[in-house]
Amino acid sequence: MIFVFHLLDKPDSAALRNAIRPDHKAYLAQVADRMAFAGPLLSDDGKAMIGSLLAIDFANREDAEKWQADEPFTRAGLYASSSVLPFTNLWPQKVGFPPAE
Repeated sequence: MIFVFHLLDKPDSAALRNAIRPDHKAYLAQVADRMAFAGPLLSDDGKAMIGSLLAIDFANREDAEKWQADEPFTRAGLYASSSVLPFTNLWPQKVGFPPAE
């Protein structure tokens, strides 16, 4: 089942996000074959990363929550809020997702 992770950063945490980002990306790479999509949430001007939105296939909620608990941004205390919810895509993607390379 795909789980969506909606994660919002604490205010004024750009330096922490940038410092931990390489570890975060390496952690994501471990589940790349199960990832529907992933990327940063942005400020209204599109310039600052303010959170993350991830959709990843897990066997169950327990596995999804364990993965989130071990995620580098989570361990570093970056997020002000987080939610993990089951998701199903019922709409064919038309925009926003570039073709796979």
